[in-house]
Amino acid sequence: MRFFSDNAAPACPAVMAALANANVQDTAYDGDAWSARLDGAFSDLFGTQVAVLWVPTGTAANALALAALCPPHGAVLCHSEAHIQVDECGAPEFYTHGAKLLLIDGEGAKLTPGAIEEAAAAIRDDVHQVQPHAISITNATEAGRVYSPDEVAAIGAVARRRNLALHMDGARFANAVAHLGCAPADVTWRAGVDALSFGFVKNGGMSAEALVFFRPDLAAATRYRRKRAGHLQSKGRYLAAQLLAMLDRDVWLGNARAANAGAALIAAAAGARLTGRVEANEVFVSLTAEEAARLRAAGFDFYDWGPGQARFVTAWDQGADVVRPLADAIAAL
Repeated sequence: MRFFSDNAAPACPAVMAALANANVQDTAYDGDAWSARLDGAFSDLFGTQVAVLWVPTGTAANALALAALCPPHGAVLCHSEAHIQVDECGAPEFYTHGAKLLLIDGEGAKLTPGAIEEAAAAIRDDVHQVQPHAISITNATEAGRVYSPDEVAAIGAVARRRNLALHMDGARFANAVAHLGCAPADVTWRAGVDALSFGFVKNGGMSAEALVFFRPDLAAATRYRRKRAGHLQSKGRYLAAQLLAMLDRDVWLGNARAANAGAALIAAAAGARLTGRVEANEVFVSLTAEEAARLRAAGFDFYDWGPGQARFVTAWDQGADVVRPLADAIAAL
């Protein structure tokens, strides 16, 4: 009955089993057998050599990635609704030691090559103006929209022309890939992405996210930044074990497909109430205050999302039997 955030979902069985299996003595920090397997496991997934660091939160993954891609005197081009702007309490600016976020608008919380070019072109090559060094996009976006491989590649082309790095906030990357049905490589490094914050906690993990560098040389300095930031956990094997368990047999993808299916069920019931396309596991619906109160009185939990709008988020463990009562309640309004 709780649809306010996929962060509220329990950890999936594969993760719980992996934590139990990792509950043995091993080397501390990231010198353990599980952490040593991460680069290879993620390299196999993406079909190219990557370097991977575990971190406990998506905010840490985003901020550390941007610190690797943008100097303190630089700027990051991102959407005005991006999580790094709206929901991370200045962490990117803190971790980069002052890099500025330059905000761009766009439908569905998505950036377009044209909007990026326009924003970049307005900046003089002048010591008095902060210069962009990176672009950050979110897939799936805060509005539940998904960038296709072609859309990412078009932004990647802009990044290359302007000598900018490209970061992808993938807190719901699994949901995006599940929607697209493409290889993870197609929407990341093949399209020009340099660093990916690969989300697992929203998708059935407990306390581990993956910072994936498609330029492995970026990982060396980031290991020092991770330690300095207080994110080098002494028992890192418990984080690495979660990531490996979700990669094994594509648990990460199966979980995302289940969450997306739940969102699709709500979307079908909402019909004309939808305020945007449903492409991942977030559904935005127009509701009056009285209608929202009726749903809450029936036991459904969700966020108000601006005047006259609500957001419903489905999770990996919310199958049709869980989602159907909400869908029926919305249809009956």
